[in-house]
Amino acid sequence: MTSDRLLGDLLAGRTAAVARAISEVENARPGFEQLLAGVHPHLGRARRIGITGPPGAGKSTLTERLVTAYRETGLSVGVVAVDPTSPFSGGALLGDRIRMESVALDPGVFIRSMASRGSLGGLATTTREVCDLLDAAGFARILVETVGVGQSELDVARMADSTVLLLVPESGDAIQTLKSGVMEAADIFVINKADRPGAEKLRQEIEVTLGIRRGNAYRHVPAHHGRAAGRPKSDAPRADAPSWDHPVLLSAASKGEGVGELIAALERHHEWLATSGELERRRRQRMYDRTREVVDRATRRWLWQETQAERLIRDRLDEVTEGRLSPYDLAAEILDGLRQGEQV
Repeated sequence: MTSDRLLGDLLAGRTAAVARAISEVENARPGFEQLLAGVHPHLGRARRIGITGPPGAGKSTLTERLVTAYRETGLSVGVVAVDPTSPFSGGALLGDRIRMESVALDPGVFIRSMASRGSLGGLATTTREVCDLLDAAGFARILVETVGVGQSELDVARMADSTVLLLVPESGDAIQTLKSGVMEAADIFVINKADRPGAEKLRQEIEVTLGIRRGNAYRHVPAHHGRAAGRPKSDAPRADAPSWDHPVLLSAASKGEGVGELIAALERHHEWLATSGELERRRRQRMYDRTREVVDRATRRWLWQETQAERLIRDRLDEVTEGRLSPYDLAAEILDGLRQGEQV
């Protein structure tokens, strides 16, 4: 199949073309960047929703419930589920399609499992580009379920319009789940498995932590000296600077409870993104980050495939191993040569 025909079939939403295009991109086959360049003018129609959280929080179950709910309203859904890669074999189980069996055969649903391939940010390196393909293919909602790796799982916030952080009552010390970084990454918090003890307590702890960050954690607590506690008068929110009030929801995804509330929160968040200008800002930043990533990838490919850097390292490895030359000095020497065009 020619690249032009593949692009045309992809834009027409043909399932086989979507699958083939994703394989082309995921495996970096010749011409994949031209394919991505071809879909670029057709981006921006889908809403991208990231679902992240620790292992065992129920991300796949919640994703499946969201897919079912969206399909009931007639919306097509693309799902990108990233599974961890074995550090020994390099393989991955890719079991999310199995866990989402009830929706996997729906023609309005496309599920792609991807291996993280060593990425430490919770996403495979090509996840963003796969989302571009699903966007261009006409899917109205794109759900990205990340690897559950904890605080390093922040890449999803840079590629999604809305990020959902899923937690469970028995996840351990609540402070671990409320570390700086994870809190800033999420737009909506969901306490899943809320039928278990401790769910309400965890929700209160998250709400207090969010309130402290905003400066109004104790706005409902009477003060000792006649003035309401909380945000100082000098730090009152500006009327011209709307902010998003992060909801903390309870759910039991295995029973389908709380899914409607989550969808309503996602709709409110998208409306806020659009009216506040944050949606445009996030998508603009996404394009900036993407361009840098493409430049980085092309630079690495050029460095190791089209210069003598690899040979120079091997030729002088004995000096480095014996301590006569440091890796830093050798790297500086190679880079100096590249700047002067000597090793091209």
